[in-house]
Amino acid sequence: MARKQSEVPDHTAVRTALWRAMHLQVDPPPHVVEDEIGLQLAGPGDDWRDRPDMDPQGTSGFRAAIVARARFIEDLIAEQVERGVSQYVILGAGLDTFAQRKPELASRLQIFEVDQPGTQAFKRHRLVELGYTIPDWLHLVPVDFEAGASWSEQLSTAGFDPGRPAVIVSTGVTMYLNKNTTAATLRQIAGLAPGSTLAMTFLLPTELVDAADRPGLRTSEAGAQASGTPFVSFYTPQEMLALARDAGFKGFRHVPGALLAERYFADRTDGLRPSSGEDLLLATT
Repeated sequence: MARKQSEVPDHTAVRTALWRAMHLQVDPPPHVVEDEIGLQLAGPGDDWRDRPDMDPQGTSGFRAAIVARARFIEDLIAEQVERGVSQYVILGAGLDTFAQRKPELASRLQIFEVDQPGTQAFKRHRLVELGYTIPDWLHLVPVDFEAGASWSEQLSTAGFDPGRPAVIVSTGVTMYLNKNTTAATLRQIAGLAPGSTLAMTFLLPTELVDAADRPGLRTSEAGAQASGTPFVSFYTPQEMLALARDAGFKGFRHVPGALLAERYFADRTDGLRPSSGEDLLLATT
């Protein structure tokens, strides 16, 4: 079946999927996350490891940061499922593969993957092409953010129940949105059912990034600009916590990237560590 021109994945979604596969291919065990399904979905061609952004040494910190945040989210989901939460919303889902890699856990949830129509159409096409079923608990929700579409309305149409608690995750998204848009998103999430949890990543201003990681951050910024998806928003932890408070969350805390480094990389002997520059907001309704 030929792919339509509109079925185009976001380049950042592809890069994230490739870095997760690269972790398995070049880093020794134990692996923080095991994900090669994203590589299958992306279908980048045999020379994908020759891409400049896949240099095993030069991008190791970014690769480690990507798998660290993925593991943190999956640990959070497992914990919330045990608490009885049964809805999981991924804003900016890209080529997320949780549903394919962890079907026993995922099938205990109603999962709503929200992303741009092009990325969603590409992913649906590739899942079918590769022989993966799309079970009735997995909802691919296309939302045209650029046209001003409401993700919360589209979620409800897809079967999301705002009256029941949910886990909402947004990783690698806030840097592409202006601060008013992120503040509005936080207000919408804060209005969800009591017992809901949000995990959202954000990029730190350059002055808060470790000096050794600043050249890499500048390279990432330049690459994002060249790709037509520039970084437009950076936050200090205090700014992000203030946004969460003003949005109406009952509880909120800052999770430094360094905490994830200690949790998932402390015992490694190969020197693999996440780069600094991306932290998390963890908030509850």
